[in-house]
Amino acid sequence: VLVTDHHLPGPALPQCAAHVNPNLPEAAFGSRALAGVGVAFYLMASLTRELEGRRGQRLAPVADLLDLVALGTVADVVPLDRNNRILVQEGLRRLRARAATTGFMALARVAGCRMDEMSARQLGHQIAPRLNAAGRIDDMAVGIRCLLTDDPAEALSLAGELDRLNRERRDLEARMREQAVSAVRNLRIADGQLPPGLTLFDPGWHAGIVGLVASRMKDRLHRPVVAFAPASADELRGSARSVAGVHVRDVLEAVATRHPELIDRFGGHAMAAGLTLRRSALARFADAFADEVGRRLTPAQMQNVLETDGELSAAELTLATAQAIESGGPWGQAFPEPVFEGEFTVADVRVVGERHLKLWLRLDPASQPVEAIAFGYFDEDGARRPAAGARARLAYRLQSTSFGGTPRAELLAEHVEWRA
Repeated sequence: VLVTDHHLPGPALPQCAAHVNPNLPEAAFGSRALAGVGVAFYLMASLTRELEGRRGQRLAPVADLLDLVALGTVADVVPLDRNNRILVQEGLRRLRARAATTGFMALARVAGCRMDEMSARQLGHQIAPRLNAAGRIDDMAVGIRCLLTDDPAEALSLAGELDRLNRERRDLEARMREQAVSAVRNLRIADGQLPPGLTLFDPGWHAGIVGLVASRMKDRLHRPVVAFAPASADELRGSARSVAGVHVRDVLEAVATRHPELIDRFGGHAMAAGLTLRRSALARFADAFADEVGRRLTPAQMQNVLETDGELSAAELTLATAQAIESGGPWGQAFPEPVFEGEFTVADVRVVGERHLKLWLRLDPASQPVEAIAFGYFDEDGARRPAAGARARLAYRLQSTSFGGTPRAELLAEHVEWRA
C-alpha cells in the first residue's frame, strides 16, 4: 500500500510501504504547499522516469495531465507559491490551447467558459464547483467518469448532470446559509456578543455542504467557524474554516489535547479542517473551540479590513489594463490579485439573477461608463437597489470579460459603500 497526502501529519502515520507527503518532517521536496493533485503529479512523474529507465522506452508524458493538475490546485485553495503557480500556469496554457481532456471541454461548455480565455478564477468559480457538487450531494463518481471519458457525447451528458447537481447544491447552500445567519442573529440577541470561534449546527443540514456554509460565515463574521451536520444517529461531521493568523488545525489539536474525550477524529491544515464528534459533545466542543480561538485571536483580527492597491484613473480603466493584470497571474490563495478602490457615479443599474447587482459607473462626468458586477449583493441584510445618479465607493478587481460578445473591461466588486 502506498499513501499520498498533503495535509499536516498527525503523531502516528499509517502502516504502509510508502507515505508520500511534502509535509512529513523529513521531506526534502521544495514546496510544502502542494495540493493532493500536485503530490500525485510528482509521484507519477517520478514513476514514469523510473519505468522509462528500466524499460528503455518512452511513456506518455505526465505533462499531458497538467490541465487536471491546474484545476485541482486551484480548487483546493492551496497557497500559490512559486511551484504551484508554475503548475497552474502551465495547465492554463494547455487549456487555452484546447489540449484538455474531453470531460473538461464539456464542463467548460456547460459553464459558459471560453477555452481560449480560461483563467484561474474560472477554474475556481465555474469549473471546480460543478465537479465538487457531485461529491457534496450525490456520488463523486459522476465527476470522475466525466474526466475519464473520451466520448464527447458521454462527456457532455455527464457535464450536464454535474451542472444540474451544482444548481441543486447552490439552492441547498442558500437555505443552509440563511439558517446559519438566523442562528447567528439569535445568538447576538441572546448574548450580545459572538464568541471568537463560532460553532454552528442544524439537524437538517447536509454534511457535504457544511464546509461552504462555514466559509461564508467566516467571511461574514471575520472569525473561525465550524459548521456541523449529522453523520449518523449519534455522530456529527464538521468542517472548519479560519481567518488569517489562526491555524485551525492547531486549534483542533489543542482542543483535543486539553479535552481528549471531545473530538473523535480531525485533520486538515491552516485555513480548513474537518472533524467528527459525538452529538452529546457538541456544546462542550463549542465552548472549548471558542476558548482556544480566543487565546490566539486578537480583537483587531476580527475586524473587516479590506486592503487595496489604491485608485485607478479613468484612463486606466481599460481592457488593456485588465489584460495586463491577468498576464501577471495566475492569481489565487496567498498570491492575491490586485484590488483597487474608487468613488463612482451610477449611470445605470440592473438586477441579474435576483442576487447580483449589475452597474454602469462613471469615475468622472467626462468619462465613459464602465461595467461592474457585484455577485451575491442581495444576499446581505439591508442591501438596496440604487438609482441612477447615486454615488458609490467600490473596492474592486479589474478584469476582462467577453460575456455578451465584445471583450471589454469590467469591475468585479469586492465591497460597495453608498454615499449620501
